[in-house]
Amino acid sequence: MAPIPKPDAEPQDEPDAYVGLDAAGAERRARERGWTTVRSLPPGAIVTMEYRQGRLNFEVRAGRVTRAWKG
Repeated sequence: MAPIPKPDAEPQDEPDAYVGLDAAGAERRARERGWTTVRSLPPGAIVTMEYRQGRLNFEVRAGRVTRAWKG
């Protein structure tokens, strides 16, 4: 039987640190810190709820991050 693969560790980064940043700068910073997927969403967007290792989500209003969360 093949071994179960172990996922890569997520960046040791607090999502709340991105709140208030401009969206483009926040995305650049997230990628520099090792997030493999960065998703910017408008307020109230309907999104899938599956957890994806290495993904950082931003809710963006008027070009600024108003909320950030992993997965």
